[in-house]
Amino acid sequence: MIRRSTGAMAVTAALALPLALPVAGALGLTAGPSAAPAAAAAKADPARDHAALGLSKDEELVLRSVVTDKDGTQHVRYDRTFKGLRVIGGDLVVENSPKGAKKDARFNASGRASVASTTPKKSDAEARGVAAKKAGRASSVKDSELVVWAGGASPRLAYDVLTEGVKADQTPTRLHTLVDADNGAVLYSWDEIKQGTGNSQYSGQVTLNSTQSGSSWLLKDTLGNYTTDLNGATTGTGTQFTDADNIWGNGSTTSRQTAGVDAQYGAEKTYAYYNSVLGRRGIWDNGTGARSRVHYGNAYVNAFWDGTQMTYGDGSGNTKPLTSIDVAAHEMSHGVTENTANLNYSGDAGGLNEATSDIFGTAVEFYANSSTDVGDYLIGEKININGNGTPLRYMDKPSKDGSSPDCWSTNTKNLDPHYSSGALNHWFYMASEGSGAKTINGVSYNSATCGGAPAVTGAGRSNIEKVWYRTLSTKLTSGSTYAAARNGAIASAKELYGASSATCTAVQSAFDAIAVPAGTESCGGGSTPTPTPTPTTPPSGNLLANPGFESGAVSWTGTAGPITNNTGRPARTGSWKLWLGGNGSASTETVAQSVAIPSTVTSATLSFWLRSDTAESGSTAYDTMKVQVVDGATTSTLATYSNVGTNATYTQKSFDVTAYKGRTISVKFLLSEDSSLQTSFVVDDTALATS
Repeated sequence: MIRRSTGAMAVTAALALPLALPVAGALGLTAGPSAAPAAAAAKADPARDHAALGLSKDEELVLRSVVTDKDGTQHVRYDRTFKGLRVIGGDLVVENSPKGAKKDARFNASGRASVASTTPKKSDAEARGVAAKKAGRASSVKDSELVVWAGGASPRLAYDVLTEGVKADQTPTRLHTLVDADNGAVLYSWDEIKQGTGNSQYSGQVTLNSTQSGSSWLLKDTLGNYTTDLNGATTGTGTQFTDADNIWGNGSTTSRQTAGVDAQYGAEKTYAYYNSVLGRRGIWDNGTGARSRVHYGNAYVNAFWDGTQMTYGDGSGNTKPLTSIDVAAHEMSHGVTENTANLNYSGDAGGLNEATSDIFGTAVEFYANSSTDVGDYLIGEKININGNGTPLRYMDKPSKDGSSPDCWSTNTKNLDPHYSSGALNHWFYMASEGSGAKTINGVSYNSATCGGAPAVTGAGRSNIEKVWYRTLSTKLTSGSTYAAARNGAIASAKELYGASSATCTAVQSAFDAIAVPAGTESCGGGSTPTPTPTPTTPPSGNLLANPGFESGAVSWTGTAGPITNNTGRPARTGSWKLWLGGNGSASTETVAQSVAIPSTVTSATLSFWLRSDTAESGSTAYDTMKVQVVDGATTSTLATYSNVGTNATYTQKSFDVTAYKGRTISVKFLLSEDSSLQTSFVVDDTALATS
C-alpha cells in the first residue's frame, strides 16, 4: 500500500524523561542475538542481589529490566527505595552468572542511597515555593513528593516538585525541581518536555502498514504504532487519522494527513530497525508500538509518546510540523534510552543521551534505505533547520555546527546536551568509518583525530551500532560519564567480537581519538578478556574460509553473536559453531560468506551439519532457518528448516550448487524467530567442495 508523503512535515513519537520514575516490574529485556532461552539462566532475584551487594535493610531493590545473554549471563537493572522513599539517581546494574552468582555491579554516581534522616526540615509548602520561583510566573505546582536524591556526590533528602506551564515562546513545560529538604537549595531539575527547532521536512513516497476498519482505513499498524491529530490542541489524545481510499496525504501541509504519514512512517521504521537489527521489540521491548499525536502550533509542534511530549519550536511563529526519518528515529530512541540506562539530561550523561539518539537516528536512516533520504552521518539535513540547507549536526566533525566539540574535555559536562553529544557522535563516526577524508553515499566527510591521536580504522557501522546498544542496555546507568561509556563500550566489543577483534580496536582507538582517557577496560586485556580466535585456512577442497567457525566471526558477516563458543549448545567438532535462534523473542539473524566458484570445476556441493531443538509444539512452523544462495540481486532458498521436525542429533545436509560455477556468490543462513518459545538451529563444519 503506497502512501504519498513527498515534502511532508510531521512530528513523531518518543521521548525520554531525563530522570524518569522507576518502571514497575521487570520489562523482560533481552539482548537480541545474544538472548538466551529462558531455561538457560537463573531467575532475577532482588533478595539474592540485595544480599550480594551488601545493602542495608532500609534499601529495597526495584527490578526494572533484565538482559540475558545466550550463555545465561544476566544483566539485571534496578532502581531503589530507601525507607520507602523513591531514590532518584540510585540505579544500578548487576551482572550475574548463569547460576545466579554476582560477577560485577555498576552503580550510578556514588552508589550510596542512605540519608541520616527521612524527616525533612523544610516543609512541603516551602519546597513548592522554591520550585514555583524557579519555574517562573507562568507555571503552577501540580505535585510534590519526598524522595532521596542519589545522583550527586552524596545522597540528600529532597522534594521532587512538578510544575506545569507555558514558556515565553509559547512552548509547554513540565519541570521537575529537586529541592533539598534540609536547606531548601535546588539540587537538580529537568523538564519532561525537550525543545529543539525546525521548519520543514521531506520524506518522499513511503509504504505504511495501515489497517482496515469497516469501510475506512486507520493510520495504525498491527503492532500498535498509530497516529492521531490533535487539531491544534496541546493536550488530549487526538483523533485517529482515517482515510477512505488508503492513500494518505499529498506531500504538502495543505493536507493534515501528510504530517501523520511522516509520524507513522518514522514510528514503523524505527520499530523495524530495533526489532530486526538489535532484537529489541520497540521502546519497551514488549512488542508494543508507539503513539504519535500531531499538532500544528503557533510557534511550535509537539510529538507525544505515551502521555509525555517532545516540543520543537523556534519562537518565530512557524506553523510547519517537521520530521525526517533520522529526526523521527532520534526521538523514538529517547524512549529506548529511558527504558534502558535512563541517562540524565545533564552533564556527561546528557551528552551521551542526545548522542545515543543521534546514533540510532542515523542507524535507522541507513536501515530505511530511502532513495530520497539516503543514509548519511548528518543529523536533520532534510528539515533545513538553518534555512540554508545545512544540517542540525555533523557526526564526522561536530564543531561545524559552531557549538559542538569534536573532542571530550573536562568542560564537556557543562554544555547543553545537544552540544556535549558532539564528542560521542564523533566517536561513532570514526569507530564506524575511520578518520580522514572519504565519500559515503555521495556525501563528503573529513574526520580528524584529537590531540595528535593516531588515525582510526573503522570497523563498520553495523558492528558499532550493536556495540553501543549493548553498552546502553547492559553497562550504563543514569549518571554515566564519558569515562564510563569508554569502559562499557570496550567491554561490550570484547563480549560481542573478541578482545583482539578489529571492532574492539576501532572502539578503543576512536575513544582515544576523541581524547577520552584510558580506563580499566582495554582490548586484548582488561577485566573481562575474551579468548582471541586465530584465523584458519580452508581445508583442501573446501572453498569456504573458517568453515567450522573455530576462528570466531572471521570470514563470516552478518548479525553479531550467533557465531559462538558458549556451552549452551554443543559444537559438532571443536568448540565454536553457528547458533541461530534460541532467543524466545521476535528476532532475525543472518550469517553469510562470499565465495567464488571457479568456472573450471565439474561439480560444486554445499554441505553443513545441523542440529536443532525447540520449545514450540504442534505442526505450525513458527521459527525458521533458511539456507540461501545470493547471486547478485537474486536470492535462492535451498532449504527451509523449522521448529517442526527438529533433530537434536547432528545431521549432514548437502546441496548441488554446480549451477553457480564461474560466479561469486554468498552462502547465507537466515533465521526468523517469533515472539515466544525458542527454537535453536546450530550449524557446524560447513563446506563448499568442488571437483
